[in-house]
Amino acid sequence: MIKAMAANFRDLTLYLVVLIIVSTLGPLQFGFHLAELNAPEDVITCRKTSISSTISNLLAYVKNSSDDVDCIPMTRPEFATVSAIFTIGGLFGALIAGPFTSARGRWLSMQLTAAFYIVGSLVETLSHSVPVLSAGRFLTGVGAGASTVIVPLYISEIAPPAQRGLFGAFTQISINLGILISQTLGYFLSHDSAWRWILGSGVVVAAAQGFGLLLAPESPKWTASAKGDVTQARRTLQRIRGKNANIDEEVESWGQGSGRPASEEESLLHGVEDRMEGLLRRDTSRSNSPSPSTTSSRPHAHKANKPHLGFVQVLKDANTRPAIIAVVGIMFAQQLCGINSIIMYSVSLFRDLLPPSFSSGLLTICISIINLGTTTACSPLPDKFGRKACLLASTIGQGVSSLVLALSIMFGVQILSAIAALFFVAFFAVGLGPVPFILASELVGEEAVGATQSWALGASYIATFLVAFGFPVVNEALNKAFGGAGWVYFIFAGMAAVWALFITRVVPETKGKKSVDEVWGRTRRVD
Repeated sequence: MIKAMAANFRDLTLYLVVLIIVSTLGPLQFGFHLAELNAPEDVITCRKTSISSTISNLLAYVKNSSDDVDCIPMTRPEFATVSAIFTIGGLFGALIAGPFTSARGRWLSMQLTAAFYIVGSLVETLSHSVPVLSAGRFLTGVGAGASTVIVPLYISEIAPPAQRGLFGAFTQISINLGILISQTLGYFLSHDSAWRWILGSGVVVAAAQGFGLLLAPESPKWTASAKGDVTQARRTLQRIRGKNANIDEEVESWGQGSGRPASEEESLLHGVEDRMEGLLRRDTSRSNSPSPSTTSSRPHAHKANKPHLGFVQVLKDANTRPAIIAVVGIMFAQQLCGINSIIMYSVSLFRDLLPPSFSSGLLTICISIINLGTTTACSPLPDKFGRKACLLASTIGQGVSSLVLALSIMFGVQILSAIAALFFVAFFAVGLGPVPFILASELVGEEAVGATQSWALGASYIATFLVAFGFPVVNEALNKAFGGAGWVYFIFAGMAAVWALFITRVVPETKGKKSVDEVWGRTRRVD
């Protein structure tokens, strides 16, 4: 795998690599802000002065105990609201990003996401009340939701066609990297007023994104199709690919002409005209026949383009409705199997469940490392074993892990709880993490991709909100009602069983299928 990845990167220009890194700072901040409140929850809400006993002892030694405590008192439901409002902002950002980036371009859209991240992070960092902190979370959520729409689109339009799958995985990898950075900062800075540095770090990353984008060009494909400036688009693409790269086929695929300078175009046309004159002299007896240029050389000239379907139209259309049901279902499965109960609340969840020698903060960092490593390692699996197989393995694996986690918490088997949490996250990366975003564009034709992506992102943010807001409230209510802890993971285990059945019956396999009709069994393969 390492050799294959090295071969993929060998022919890339340094400029392209820089563009990929800068653009993926947007999704990285999505992961960062998603997890930023996990470690410092107890410190922010005034329950503790530090999540680490070692740090607490050091602080007690070097500071006066009469110093003011910097925190924002809030109840569990209030903290759940602050956490979950990020997803409301994400839903809003995702819905407005599509039309905006289509009309105004990818570059301006990414700059605006950086602005939302900067302002939101500043508001969070300086907040002293629940409403202000919530407002900051909403603004960073808008930037995050827009980034999940714009950045994958930009990457797909600047990456070499043969390597778009590889670079497409960078979005999910950068999200997980953001989660890891946030959890690591949280472990060291979750004490007294230092938690504000965690939130303030978002300003630094967003500023780096904004300055980095000054080096980035507009998407060549958007420049050609939306602005009609194919010549400028060609120059930009040549700069990205390198001066010796042949970009003719890629430019022609935009359907806007070659984009060559007039002098170069003229010399090529003269050569073509000379050859055509020779052919016409030999075929004067068939002067009334259709010319070769209008028959054999343009086989797709009469292929009608299907009109694009809107958000409601894809639900009404009998051919696309099953795809919408499948996409919305797997997006809900992705969240309702419980992954964000670990990503967003693991520190408070495990603080009383682990041996004194192993802190919940360290476990959270280990979980984030497992999440990043497994996502990277498992990225080839959907192409190798199939999308549906990976989804089922992931869902069943998470369900079993949830069951083991619930039982180990109830019976106080602390080490088993930690191991089950690690497996829970690892199984998520096998399928439920990356595959739903792949399927959204493979279950429908080109005319319905945009609307289907909107349904997918909308379902994803709604489901994320349900877990982000509902988990701490439901967890606390169940623990009080039945005594002990861990009951909520029986619910996640049951959810996994339901969604595994849904995937088995409703979601088709797309691996190796040549068309959407073949995916849904509407035509028979002829090869």
